[in-house]
Formats: sequence, structure tokens, C-alpha cells
Amino acid sequence: MSDAPNDANDIEKLYVYGATLSEAKDKSQNVDDYKSIIEAARTSSIKARQLAAQLIPRFFKFFPGLSGSAVDAHLDLCEAEELGIRVQAIRGLPLFCKDTPEHISKIVDILAQLLIAEENVERDAVHKALLSLLRQDVKASLTALFKHIESVDEPVTDDNLRERTLIFIRDKSLQDVTGAEFKMFMDFLKSLSIFGAKAPTERVQELVEIIEGQADLDAQFSVEDGDHVDRLISCLYMALPFFIRGASSSKFLNYLNKHILPVFDKLPEERKVDLLKNLAESSPYAAPQDSRQILPSVVQLLKKYMPRRKTGEEMNFTYVECMLYTFHHLANKAPNATNSLCGYKIVTGQPSDRLGEDFSEFYKDFTERLSCVEDLTKATMKKLTQGMGQQNKTSTAISDEEKAKIKIQKQNATTGLRTCNNILAMTQPLHAKSPSFIGDKRINLSWNEAIKTVAPANTAGAKRPANAVKGPSNQPNKRGRGGSNQLVDRAFDSHGGRGGSRGGGQGRGRGRQGRVRGYYR
Repeated sequence: MSDAPNDANDIEKLYVYGATLSEAKDKSQNVDDYKSIIEAARTSSIKARQLAAQLIPRFFKFFPGLSGSAVDAHLDLCEAEELGIRVQAIRGLPLFCKDTPEHISKIVDILAQLLIAEENVERDAVHKALLSLLRQDVKASLTALFKHIESVDEPVTDDNLRERTLIFIRDKSLQDVTGAEFKMFMDFLKSLSIFGAKAPTERVQELVEIIEGQADLDAQFSVEDGDHVDRLISCLYMALPFFIRGASSSKFLNYLNKHILPVFDKLPEERKVDLLKNLAESSPYAAPQDSRQILPSVVQLLKKYMPRRKTGEEMNFTYVECMLYTFHHLANKAPNATNSLCGYKIVTGQPSDRLGEDFSEFYKDFTERLSCVEDLTKATMKKLTQGMGQQNKTSTAISDEEKAKIKIQKQNATTGLRTCNNILAMTQPLHAKSPSFIGDKRINLSWNEAIKTVAPANTAGAKRPANAVKGPSNQPNKRGRGGSNQLVDRAFDSHGGRGGSRGGGQGRGRGRQGRVRGYYR
């Protein structure tokens, strides 16, 4: 209690220094006042140091000659024994950058090292400070943060700090971002050397985990939530390149199997084909266990869109191409799972072969559907070929508008023929009692071929935009074609954007020991 008068005197002086600086027109003339504030950071008074933690960053920009000693004193406050002082000092760190953005990287680096704080209120202050700096300069802040995940020149040795940094980036920094902002964020991450072409699989998996968090794969799914549907499809598309590089698709596939495929018919029409395309392109990289689990849902959906008899109803060829491709690649990983699903007789020597059971009705049903699909596909190919022949005979004395229309029709017909050829190539092996499933790259999905060969330079090109909904002009679209083949047009109707769009939807101990030193000394 004997120090109380001195504490009160120190606090009163600090208020005077602060008031003097606030009122001064040319604050740079009050150097001694600011020095006194810096010195107060090393007094024994808790309240004086808390007040110093507020005043040091507030007037920092006016005294560049004292920047080193000011930051050093503030870091002492960040490492104080008293929690209240530490929290106040952490809250003040972003103010060092408000008018002097050149300090952002250094302050973010300091804050990142404080992510390992044990007290929740302290860690929350660190999170809020980092979010403030991310809003000020995303690129500089992220670059500084990722130095704590892995550096090419200096490998990270503190696994706890590395994990806390990843959790912050995944769960805190990506809340309330739009689809375009998230895509920009991921593009930036991909540009970092630690995630480059030579990055190990575990680094690539970290990128997928960030995308999984944005897709809300731990959330309960509601088919009426259009934002979640769009975000899920966008994120699955964004994750495809990382599946190719060895990251696991398990969480996405399990979520699709449990929540999405059972309500596929209730999805918005324009999103169904996007989902099926993404699923098809993911299927070659599915793990055997995931393949076995999702195959029943895929077969059930495939049968729904493969008619058993010609009824005059339309068949969506794009759906069938997607699902046959997915079926082949999943079945290639878990071939004997098709015994009980399609009536095949594939022997692996495992109990799951179920060879003693009679699934002959399933085989009959499945192969009848295959034959019906083949007949419909061949008939459609004939119509498409005839239509292209008629277009080639069209008089040259037509308007530019008509010429452009015919060009689009030819492109659509060409894509349609590729789809049909793919379907026939995938149905034919499936008539055997013990078929060989296609698990390699011999089938080139029709939309990928179209993008590489006929996409105009000013449309989707080789890279589909992540926020597109409608397809590029070279994709089959019923509004871009003539009226004579409307049934064929609808059969190939596919909105090829694939990305989906996201509006404003929701995403998602101290150990100091001098760790935050070394920047201004």
C-alpha cells in the first residue's frame, strides 16, 4: 500500500503527457513528453503500464526517431506478467501500422508469435489485432503469417505455433469473405513457395483443409440453403487441383454421400450438372474405402438417369457421362462392391465378393439400362451428325448474326458428339459379367476437351471462373441453338461454369521467452 501515492503520481503524469500531446498542433516538438510515456512502460505501477500501452501506439507516428525504443517498450508490455497489461498492449499493436503501413509485416510477425498464448482473453486479443491488420493489408499480413507455417530458408521448429497459425488462418481470418475474396486468398496461398509444385503432400493437404473449412463441411446441410450449395460446389471445384497433387478428398466425398446425393433431385437445376462434373473429376483420386462407401449412392443415381426402356422421355446425356465416369473410377478402386450393386461376378477373394448370393436381377436391370442408353446415344449421334451436315450446306449469303449462330450450333453439336462417344466407350465394357473398369485417363471428359479446343479467347478459356454459373458459349445450351432439335438440346443442357457464387455467407501459457524481439533494436 505504501506505493499507492507513487502510482497515483505516475498515472497523473501520464494523463498530463497524453493531454499535452493531444492538444499540441506540432506534436513533434513534445519529444520529452513522449519519452516519458515510453519510460512509464518500465515502472512498477500496473495501471501506469496499462495506460502507457494505450499512449505509446497512439502517438507513435509523430516520433519516427523514437520508433525503436517505443516498440521495444511496448513489447515489454506484451510480455508482462500481468494479464491485463499484456491484453492492453496486444490491442495497441495494430495502431503502430494505422498511419505507418510499412510496419505491418513486423507487427503481424510479432502477433503471430503470440498466438500460442494460453489465456483465452489474451488469444482473443491477438486474433482481433491480426484481423484488423488483415483488413488493412491482406497480402503483407498473410505473407508474414505464413512464415510461421514454413519457411524455405528457416524451417519452422515450433509445431504448436505452426498449428495455431493454421487454425487462425482457417477458422478466423476467412469469416464473412465473399467467393471472390476467398478465391483471391487461395490464389495468393498457391503463389507461396511452401505450397509450390515441390511441396509435400501434407502441405497440399493444409490447403484442402482451408477449403473444407470454407465449405462448411461440419455444418448440417439444408437443400434450401442456396448459399451453402453454391459454396460447397465452388469449394469442391477449387480443391480439385490439390486432389490431383495427393491431398485427400475423403471429407468432401463423405459429405456428398451423406448429405447431397440423397437430395440430388431437390438441388437447383443449374447446380446439378456443376456438382456432377466436380464429382466426376474428383473420382480418380478417391481412396478405395471412400469409393466403396459412395458407390451405392452413385449407382442409385446412375440408374435413375439411365432409362430401362425407351419411353419417349428425354435422357440427360451430360448427367449420364458424369456418372458413368464416376462409376468407372470408383468401381476400379472397389471392384467387388459392384457385385451386390450391379450383379457382377468379380472375384477378389474377400468376403465382400458375396459370390454365394444371387444378384442376377440386378445384372439384368443394369445391362438393360446400358443397352437403352446405347440406343438413345446412337440415335442422338445420328441427329447431331445430320444437323451438322445441314449446317454445312447453309448458303453463305446469310447475315453475320446467322453465321455466329451456326458456329455456336456446330460447337454444341461437336461437344454433344464427344459426350455420346464417351458414353458408348464407358457402357460397352459394363455388359461383361466381370467387367474391367476404366481407371486411367483414356476417357477425356467432353467439357475438358471442348475447353481446350474450341473455347473463344474471351470466354472461359482453359480456366473456368470460380464464380460463374452459366456456361461458356461453346457449351451445349438450349438457348443458343435452333428450334429443330430442341429435345437433343435439352439432353445436353449443361451450365458449365461449375464454380458457384458466394455472396455474403458465413464461412468460418504464454511461452514468450523473448520470442517477439529483434525488429527495431
